[in-house]
Amino acid sequence: MEQEAATRKRRIDPKLHAAGWAVTPYQPAFTASPPAASAVEEWPTAAGIADYALTDDGVVRGVIEAKKVTVGPKSVLTQAERYSRGVGGVPLIRGEFGVPFLYSTNGEQIYFHDVRRHQNRSRQITTFHTPAALAEFLKRDTDAELAALGAIPFNQRLRPYQIEANEAIERAITEGKRKMLVAMATGTGKTLTTVNEIYRLMKSGVARRVLFLVDRRALAAQTVREFSSFEPEPGLKFHKIYPVYSQAFKREDLGDDSTFDANVMPSSLLTQPKLGDAFVYVTTIQRMSMNLFGGERALKVEDETVDTDVDQLDIPIHAFDLIIADECHRGYSSKERAVWRETLDHFDAIKVGLTATPAAHTVVYFENMVYRYDYERAVQEAHLVDYDVVKVNSDIRINGVFLNEGEQVDHIDPETGNKQLDLLEDERSFDASEVELKVTAPDSNRKILKELQRHAEEFEAAHGRFPKTLIFACNDLPHISHADQLVDMAREIFDRGEDFVVKVTGRVDRPLQKIRQFRNRPKPQIAVTVDLLTTGVDIPDLEYLVFLRPVKSRILFEQMLGRGTRRGGALAPTKTHFVVFDCFGGSLMDYFKNTTGITAEPAESDNKSIRQIIAEIWQNKDRDYNVRRLVKRLQRIAKSMIGEGYEAFATFIPEGDIADWASKLPVFLRTSFISTMKILRDPAFQDLLENYPRGGKTFIVASSAVDDVSSEWLIRGATGREYRPADYLVAFSDYVRAESQTMEAISVLLGRPSGWNPKVLTELRDVLSRRPEHFTEANLERAFRVTHGKALVDIISMVKRAVLDSAPLMTAQERVRLAVTAVTRDCRLSEDQQRWMDYIEQHLVKNLSIDREDFDLIPVLSAPGGWRRANRVFEDHLSELLERLNEELAAV
Repeated sequence: MEQEAATRKRRIDPKLHAAGWAVTPYQPAFTASPPAASAVEEWPTAAGIADYALTDDGVVRGVIEAKKVTVGPKSVLTQAERYSRGVGGVPLIRGEFGVPFLYSTNGEQIYFHDVRRHQNRSRQITTFHTPAALAEFLKRDTDAELAALGAIPFNQRLRPYQIEANEAIERAITEGKRKMLVAMATGTGKTLTTVNEIYRLMKSGVARRVLFLVDRRALAAQTVREFSSFEPEPGLKFHKIYPVYSQAFKREDLGDDSTFDANVMPSSLLTQPKLGDAFVYVTTIQRMSMNLFGGERALKVEDETVDTDVDQLDIPIHAFDLIIADECHRGYSSKERAVWRETLDHFDAIKVGLTATPAAHTVVYFENMVYRYDYERAVQEAHLVDYDVVKVNSDIRINGVFLNEGEQVDHIDPETGNKQLDLLEDERSFDASEVELKVTAPDSNRKILKELQRHAEEFEAAHGRFPKTLIFACNDLPHISHADQLVDMAREIFDRGEDFVVKVTGRVDRPLQKIRQFRNRPKPQIAVTVDLLTTGVDIPDLEYLVFLRPVKSRILFEQMLGRGTRRGGALAPTKTHFVVFDCFGGSLMDYFKNTTGITAEPAESDNKSIRQIIAEIWQNKDRDYNVRRLVKRLQRIAKSMIGEGYEAFATFIPEGDIADWASKLPVFLRTSFISTMKILRDPAFQDLLENYPRGGKTFIVASSAVDDVSSEWLIRGATGREYRPADYLVAFSDYVRAESQTMEAISVLLGRPSGWNPKVLTELRDVLSRRPEHFTEANLERAFRVTHGKALVDIISMVKRAVLDSAPLMTAQERVRLAVTAVTRDCRLSEDQQRWMDYIEQHLVKNLSIDREDFDLIPVLSAPGGWRRANRVFEDHLSELLERLNEELAAV
């Protein structure tokens, strides 16, 4: 077993040398004149011998307590505290410590404690600080920096909740926290909030060197633009106050923006950080991990090629004061999580994670959820829009595909695209999870798109615009692309030109340009994607989201929903909500309805190869678990192996039956460990496990499979409860009946029409919309249209029908026409009076009530002359006319 002396020489000394400390034996003369940048061994103190003293600039700056590798160093940090008290100093730090920086280590783990502030907590670091780092720490006054931070006024152009997030971050930093998580719903301005916070931290000196990590080059470019467009001081953009560096970008990362000029990060700022440096560096996690660990640690991100111009650099752990990890929920596999964690762990910095969808592993890493602004609150405060649900009931999507004997199908080779016609000699069954993976039923896709068309065209007739629509397909694989099939069918069904429907995936030419066109231009109106548009893309005008892709990850599902939550832009300025089409009979919405806000999600276990698992069994590391793990890997091999594989494996195991051998493996390892491990550790056997003969896949086009497709609109209340339209109207009726005697607006409509006026109407709308059922006019109108087949029912009709089944359902136009006719039936209007009555009628169709103030506030009435002219035209009887009109509107 390795002793402490060996640990120091083999493990600790090399780390000290790497950090720039010369390991030096103690000499008595050092007490009076400590050497520069040295780790002096066996330094005497009044409390005993310190294993190492870190000396520089003629003083002792730190002490290190060393233990052998088998001892956990965290618990022995108190010994370093004791030595610090024994060194003595003038003046003493906090009245007791003579040395500010304390370390404990076993050569593999290092713990550090800066004892200068009571709020500072000990923390694990990856390697020792350099002499320059400790010199910088001593020159900084944290209390003064925090005081300066508190004195900076908040930018009042931020929304209140964004200021709340900034305050929460600053409170956590003041309390000495080094890791924190900020969760803000998609579309609420996480990046803007963070850019403002970075400015505040840099201006106060709390953080001077800032690293902003993203996971795509395009997002890095987008973030740099955010910094360049933000104005923290009047007339000054952020990048004019502090440098904003980035990696070099490719043209496809920037799209059409030829004016974008990247300020590429100099390597010297990373490798030689200095106290006077102040900058922001925006880069991808992939690039930074390659800078730290080399090209072998490169992460592959879908739809993005790995950078090839990345050098491995010697970056010290104090290179940054603050690290922002954007979209930190990402990383669904163990390997991805490991790279994220190791990259962040390398640096000794304040770390802030940003996410809209906090996963359990994210919360665990960042430790402190300092602020949360969730979707429901953002909707209530009108910063985001809510959604309704259309349940698309597809028999095939729910129950799968059943093919009878004798049916004609096409077999497609996914490798070559070759298609072969075949007649089934026996029945075949595919469950719903295999649709679009092993089989496709064109009739199902076509009928679902036809159902989408019906809803979209109804929306277009009601709102005067086609709803921007995003369809999530299952895949975009060569020869069997579900996305391609949907694009072709949608172009045929909607029949509005080739550019009306586009595919936006990593396989199209210039995908980011396609995204910008979909976001900013009238066409395309329909985009079909798989993963590329799931996160990080801002499309405010999106109004329809179609889930034709099954989803099991809550994080992914909420990110996909987040594409529609933003308020409308130039193309959809009156957007009030968006619509989710659940093409699995509502099962997707039901699956995620009861999930918690923070859910643990299983990671794909790709971080250990089969060779590593075998090695850990040999070394008796968690042997039982690794044996079970190996058995599962071998059984997967058996399922995907072709006949030649049995012949290849027969060299090592009986008859090459890998499935049978795997099932007996636990027994073999208990009874014949050495001989079994000889097989498992054979390099040829391990190579075969990785490169065994695999079977080719086939894909079936079931053209004869007929689907039964229908849809049902669900209305979502403020609490998240979903109502069928008929049930929604029952709830509305119950509420109106219960409030008919107590709410003035309802009692006026039901019995006192002379009291109807704009104030009463406004009260009615406000009270109804604030109800948990979210009784907005838009929701009620949709429910009446679906249930009664009457479009554009007005609010007065809705309330009256809620109490009396025989009450007529009218549109605003119909009601106003009847009211105007009733009031003017016995009058002969002059030409001027008729013109003014037309103006009044236009106003009433939109507002269903009128009073004197409207004539000076509403353009259709104020532009022709307002109250004075209109009253003169009606010979000073306009007030009486308006009272009669209001009464008739409520009485009809």
